[in-house]
Amino acid sequence: MTREETVVLLDEAGEHIGVANKAEVHTTDTSLHLAFSCHVFDERGRVLVTRRALSKRTWPGVWTNSFCGHPAPGEPMADAVRRRGLDELGIAVTDLELVDADFRYRATDASGIVENEMCPIYFARTTQAPAANPDEVMDLVWVAPDQLRRTVEAAPWAVSPWLVSSFDRIAGRFGAA
Repeated sequence: MTREETVVLLDEAGEHIGVANKAEVHTTDTSLHLAFSCHVFDERGRVLVTRRALSKRTWPGVWTNSFCGHPAPGEPMADAVRRRGLDELGIAVTDLELVDADFRYRATDASGIVENEMCPIYFARTTQAPAANPDEVMDLVWVAPDQLRRTVEAAPWAVSPWLVSSFDRIAGRFGAA
């Protein structure tokens, strides 16, 4: 049996105002809700970049950060990040660090579906080889942070809008990861 995923709805000040079914909230008029984004680094300082599965409702086949997700109502954000690392990539993440607590974006997919999220950004580490969930990820690659920067700058249309809009906010932190 599949667990029904819910998201935490937010007001413009970022205060929790309710919950909604994830599948029902992502529409052409998506309510502001809480999410997170995580960049995972290996022992060589490379960052894991993933390509979204073609079956994804929004931005299918697009390259993005290591993984994203939504905390369940009442779930501590760090627990949600760790849960999603296991669910999406089969990896345990350690050394979780909040690098941008205030990132927010709104973007519209070619299908008309809107993402409208307050999306804190985390860095984490792993020593494990990813085993991607094919419902989430169709490809992945470890890259040097400067290679990711060049990709975001040269081909923003090939990567997720949240990676493009957040990159300048966090790029200076990549060297410290």
